[in-house]
Amino acid sequence: MDLKKYIRSIPDYPKKGILFRDITTLIKNEKAFSETINQITERSKKIKFNKIAAIESRGFVFASAVSYILKKPFIMLRKKNKLPAEVHSIDFELEYGKATIEVHKDSIEKNDSVLIIDDLVATGGTAEAAAKLIEISGGNVASFVFVINLFDLNGSDNLTKKGYKVENLIEFPGH
Repeated sequence: MDLKKYIRSIPDYPKKGILFRDITTLIKNEKAFSETINQITERSKKIKFNKIAAIESRGFVFASAVSYILKKPFIMLRKKNKLPAEVHSIDFELEYGKATIEVHKDSIEKNDSVLIIDDLVATGGTAEAAAKLIEISGGNVASFVFVINLFDLNGSDNLTKKGYKVENLIEFPGH
């Protein structure tokens, strides 16, 4: 199945010059969504890890399903002030602003091997922040799995150069 045909492209969203790759058209199609989950699950089976983390919010859609199938604990990496207990926080730059993500301090134990799943990698800034969050929590990043790689924005390459393993299901240009 060609998953690319289920991704809608929206120019100038959320601001002028950004070509937004919309996954809502993929997840509303039961066959395309199921195939996406199957592909992520199959790739994940080849990676040694004991927990799955996802970046708010679209990453939750995919990671929670994979977590259920593989019977692995699911960790939410959330935006600032969304988690009620003690957290680790990381501030980072986005291609269109600044952000903070957090994780509960009790979500990751020393030497946990964590698979990070998200819908898309652009410049890699959010993904790198997620990796740092896992690491300051005592864990190790087993790999990233992204549904979409915006290849000309080099996020996947940047993560690989920093020593992270990266899997992508489909690729698009970012512009």
